[in-house]
Amino acid sequence: MTRIEADSTVPVIHIAREFRATPAQLFRAHTDAELFRQWVGPDTTRTRIDVWEARTGGSFRYVSVVGDGPEYAFHGCFHDVRPDRIVQTFTYEGDPDGVALETLWFDDLGDGRSRLRVQSLVDSFEARDAWLKSGMETGVEDGYTKIERMLSDGTV
Repeated sequence: MTRIEADSTVPVIHIAREFRATPAQLFRAHTDAELFRQWVGPDTTRTRIDVWEARTGGSFRYVSVVGDGPEYAFHGCFHDVRPDRIVQTFTYEGDPDGVALETLWFDDLGDGRSRLRVQSLVDSFEARDAWLKSGMETGVEDGYTKIERMLSDGTV
């Protein structure tokens, strides 16, 4: 189960979920373009990777497509990529002035389990609340469920 919480003191969204996986497997799911393409987003979308340079100083751009309909593009920069955490920016191109600073941690819980923690800092409480009302919860939950399946079938 994924926990998504708004911080009451700063415009931050906290996300956490435990996986039956090593931190290295979660890191790989977040840095390998083909794996990322397979799990990111809601079940109703498919993803096309335009740019993927998962390294410190690299960048990314991907497009989520709903059926034959609308496309939603996202881009950002990888500030710091290392096995225990990723720091990156994240922008939905439909809101080009909105930039989130995200930090992902891959915590080793022992016994083949890990916790993924994500912190997304945006520029205002209004922006944070808009993100929370955007349906992001569905995309996050669907995506992490796909990671669980990929871990179970050996894809990751």
